[in-house]
Amino acid sequence: MTRIAVLGAGKIGEALLSGLLKAGRAPGDLVFTERHPERAAELTGRLGVESADVPTAAAKADVVVVAVKPQDIAPVLRELDGALGAGTLVVTLCAGLPTALFEGGLPAGTPVVRVMPNTPMVVGEAMSAISAGSHATDEHLAVVEELLGAVGRVVRVPETQQDAVTALSGSGPAYFFYLVEAMIDAGILLGLPRAVAADLIVQSAYGAAVMLRESDDHPVILRENVTSPAGTTISAIRELERHGVRAALIAAIEAARDRSVELGRTVQK
Repeated sequence: MTRIAVLGAGKIGEALLSGLLKAGRAPGDLVFTERHPERAAELTGRLGVESADVPTAAAKADVVVVAVKPQDIAPVLRELDGALGAGTLVVTLCAGLPTALFEGGLPAGTPVVRVMPNTPMVVGEAMSAISAGSHATDEHLAVVEELLGAVGRVVRVPETQQDAVTALSGSGPAYFFYLVEAMIDAGILLGLPRAVAADLIVQSAYGAAVMLRESDDHPVILRENVTSPAGTTISAIRELERHGVRAALIAAIEAARDRSVELGRTVQK
């Protein structure tokens, strides 16, 4: 059985551990690292997974998942160097950091796979994009697909597209939360109680997402099915277009992509 070490037990790290356990992984096949002893003890008590320091966790693992903040990567790489066994697969969940950064700080030939997940991992509905480093093979990618399949969906992309993925799906949940927040405020403005407005919008968002995933129709078709001639929906769409909502979303995602590129360059300096 593959032994997996998760370095960093924040929200994403914990979600991955929980997903792997729900998918049938034995607690003894997992280990995690956590800087705060109280947090480590709480997770061990709740999940049954032991914690360790970085060198100890890495030395025992076949797959090392790096889930620390990008700005914390330098000390982690120093601890990993010399602790990894031959052929250990390193999976990075650090936004903006290229596989070359890891390959340059780890033993020569270390296979690295870069992942951009998103926060719906905490409910088992993540969208994760994976890319192979220069030493990672299709077999390594298949291992990562199985790993992340426990917490959502997985797609392979060239590493050159990872900054775009970060902007689109990595940050994507925040855009939906922002839109839902605005729609709830609109409901309150129209006289609905906050709780009622929230129920209406959240369920509508959930149902629309299911339709998007299960339907073969393009989003344009799904939208047109709701948009009757001279009706309420087309009046709303006209206002969205008049206020440039579509252009604003595109510009926002471009800005997120540019910031992802900038962060990657900053950490590499």
